[in-house]
Amino acid sequence: MELSTLQGQPASILGLAGQSIDAATVLLAFEAGINYFFFYNLESENFLGGLKPLLLTKREQVLVATGSENRDIQSLRLYLDSVRHCLNVEMVDVFFIEYVSPADDMTQVQVLLDELRLWKDSGLVRYVGVTTHNQAIALEMIERHQCDVLMHRYNMAHRKAEQNVLPAAQKVGIPVVAFTCTRWGTLLKGHHNWYGKLPTAADCYRYALNHSGVRLALTAPKTRQQLEENLAVLYAPQIEAQEVAKWHSYGNLIYGTGQDAFDTQWV
Repeated sequence: MELSTLQGQPASILGLAGQSIDAATVLLAFEAGINYFFFYNLESENFLGGLKPLLLTKREQVLVATGSENRDIQSLRLYLDSVRHCLNVEMVDVFFIEYVSPADDMTQVQVLLDELRLWKDSGLVRYVGVTTHNQAIALEMIERHQCDVLMHRYNMAHRKAEQNVLPAAQKVGIPVVAFTCTRWGTLLKGHHNWYGKLPTAADCYRYALNHSGVRLALTAPKTRQQLEENLAVLYAPQIEAQEVAKWHSYGNLIYGTGQDAFDTQWV
């Protein structure tokens, strides 16, 4: 399955995630070639302030993506309706059941996914999505065709998705959105045993996109300057094999300094 806009344009390889950036920066991203916009909730006021006017004139050229951690159908529907009202759109392109984890009641998750498919059938959403850090859950979603889009953690330090999740998704045609590509910024900070050049955020996105199973990488810059630096990925996404090997070595060091269980428990 290909992620595409209502107009049929493929999703950009970089997606912009809601942060503290202003409305003008959202427009800059679109004009540079980003057409996938993701936000966790309606509290991202600056981000939404840039997205709203864009949707007024460019709706069919934009992919609107959001979701919820809520496990109650009524609350999910209330959030969906709030998003549609806030952005003045009839449908949301991608809606995710977020952060599905081993602590979840998978029967209830199944109920929610069934509900999302009803929304899809009625034209309220275009793609049913799942986000998870857990590889076993990701594989189950892929193998049972439970989602149209999978959002999964993947970066230089967290690479085990390469062994099973990414190949499985690629085999059945489920696009994967890579997130936490900079590992919450820790990949940019260095390591006391690393003496080489540090990766930039753009290097982190290029690394994630280098795997053919990754369809899109999310970027969440905090400033216009950071966005401008990251936009270089749109024009030069490829990295050489030698550089991939270098980032593997670096990622191994960073992974080994996990600050808490969340860093490492779902590799």
